[in-house]
Amino acid sequence: MLHKWIGPENEIHDKTSLYSFSWFQEVHTSSQGIRTTDRSSFFISAYDDKLLKKILSGIRQDPLIAFGIKVSGVQITAPPVFSNKEVFRTASPILIKRKQDNNEKHIEHNDPNASQYLTEALQKKLTIAGLSAEGLRVAFDAAYPTPRTKIIKYKEIGNRVNICPVIIEGTPEQIEFAWHVGIGNSTGIGFGALK
Repeated sequence: MLHKWIGPENEIHDKTSLYSFSWFQEVHTSSQGIRTTDRSSFFISAYDDKLLKKILSGIRQDPLIAFGIKVSGVQITAPPVFSNKEVFRTASPILIKRKQDNNEKHIEHNDPNASQYLTEALQKKLTIAGLSAEGLRVAFDAAYPTPRTKIIKYKEIGNRVNICPVIIEGTPEQIEFAWHVGIGNSTGIGFGALK
């Protein structure tokens, strides 16, 4: 739906995503699917304000999401003021993937390289946006008592994702950027959104 809302002049499809979006919040789930309520919501966040304006225009033209669910209202939120170290909960699970021996490996929160991979992914996005990546560090919150993983299917591919808060250290500008674009891989298909 996001790409439908962006419209036919969509220059971001299949590129590194400088945006993220959450999963539905405040919904009832069952084996039959999900049921939304008056309190159900999701958010879209992007580094580029022009992209957000395109999305808002698309929502106004066609608010239908799918299966009878449609956008009934939009709230624009300014980013908070960040310090040099922030802890974020996830608004969608975090996917980390790397090619190893011609296979795609999905990295779990307790992998010794997880922090390095999270940091590298965000550094790449910062560089694409023309921002400094120096001094940045991203890690899963080792003090969180109940981290977990689960398999989420996307286009029939099982993705092992992580549900665990993350700690980001860097400049306030870098941390705000992370808040907008999400962390890890595949933020453009709904992984790695931060709240």
